[in-house]
Amino acid sequence: MKTAILWLLALVLLPISTPAAERPNIVLALADDLGYGDLACFGAKDLHTPNLDRLATEGLRLTSCYAGHANCSPARTALMTGRTPTRVGVRNWIPQDSPVHVRSTEITVATLLRQAGYATCHSGKWHLNGGLTLPGQPQPGDHGFEYWFSTQNIALPSHRDPDNFVRNGTAVGKLQGYSADIVADEAIRWLREIRDKDKPFFLYLCFHEPHEPIATAPRHTALYPSDDPSYSAHHGNITQMDDAFGRLMAELHAQRLTNKTLVFFTSDNGPAITPQHPHGSAGPLRDKKGSLYEGGIRVPGILRWPGHIKPGSVSDEPACGVDFLPTACDLAGIAPPSDRAMDGTSLLPIFEGRPLKRTVPLYWHFNRATSAPKVAMRVGDWKILATLDKPPQGRPTNDITDADERDFKTAELSTFELYNLRNDIGESKDLATANPDKFRELRGLLERKYAEVRSEGPTWPAWKFTGAEGKRIERPDYTKRPRRTQPSAPRAP
Repeated sequence: MKTAILWLLALVLLPISTPAAERPNIVLALADDLGYGDLACFGAKDLHTPNLDRLATEGLRLTSCYAGHANCSPARTALMTGRTPTRVGVRNWIPQDSPVHVRSTEITVATLLRQAGYATCHSGKWHLNGGLTLPGQPQPGDHGFEYWFSTQNIALPSHRDPDNFVRNGTAVGKLQGYSADIVADEAIRWLREIRDKDKPFFLYLCFHEPHEPIATAPRHTALYPSDDPSYSAHHGNITQMDDAFGRLMAELHAQRLTNKTLVFFTSDNGPAITPQHPHGSAGPLRDKKGSLYEGGIRVPGILRWPGHIKPGSVSDEPACGVDFLPTACDLAGIAPPSDRAMDGTSLLPIFEGRPLKRTVPLYWHFNRATSAPKVAMRVGDWKILATLDKPPQGRPTNDITDADERDFKTAELSTFELYNLRNDIGESKDLATANPDKFRELRGLLERKYAEVRSEGPTWPAWKFTGAEGKRIERPDYTKRPRRTQPSAPRAP
């Protein structure tokens, strides 16, 4: 009897698994600052994105796809952990040498997949710690990536000929070429020469495009003739990323991996519309990167898995970065972590056109948001937002200090807004007064969620960083050039 009980316990404790031959490879490709309206397949009229457009025709286009946050480091944290980044302690972008990082106690999707027998690789922007050589901070290899080729944040001193990539802990020095090609080339080399081909793989490919400082090859800027060079550079930068992504897809095809691989393409937040590059687009959405209105968090999303996802399909079911970890676990036949709060759900039902059964509402929290709402939640077609009663005072939006930690622990919700996104995608009509019952219901949900998440989020030691994202950024001064005129029709690639 005792032996039978022990065998039963062993079976219960075994991880859920699927034979390797049945588990798909997984490619997660992430753009940086790509807006909802920055791809032709999402309505852009003046952009060439043939490879991503083809991915959409071969797969599923997500029209209500959300980043896990309104800027880069927290959004990437959500993808890797399946947890709203406020819980994890990553509440804003992480400057070089910052103490902020995704702690070793967090369990990433790469760790789970590697433990389940997947080969794992990261190529491109990491941005989940303060430095790729800082002692005491987990590196990509500590979070499940057996092979990594990464930058801490943006490629420096420029996205052309960068010199700040680190490969498996060793700085590689100055490289030749443009960041998108460098990142894709490394991923292709890993697929061809380095990975264990007896294992399924997880490839996390993080482009720097179209984040500033924008550096674009002449052959791509030439597609967008204009009197405003920033227009040509920005749009050409997106085409440059699309071209590099297409070469990766061609490599999957050459290795006969297309039908065995789930590809998920998305962006880390909405467009960064700046004085130097005012050309990103959130399409019909309100606001931009840094905001919790839709333009800051709703992003392009495309999924392809031949034989499992209907070609040319579209879903308006809300999906989010926090859903990636449970989806990958579902694909690999393993269980997500059960010892901590998880905020995502598996997206597999929408592969078959079924609705998701979401038990945890989608939630965003950003004390340093560029517009008044600092907290938001979506439940079905409804979205509720709130400001905070103790916003940071007297500091520019790119000044990150330990005072943010005090704000984080003391601010309370106030001044609510309510929108029905089914009828009002641009969030133009606040319905809080017109729908008092729905408002009370969602306000209660938001207040409970805010208190729960804030209580879990850790704080960091006192520190201060004031300034741009890196003193070495080379950013052309486009403000003295002629303003943009109506561009000519772009030429075919």
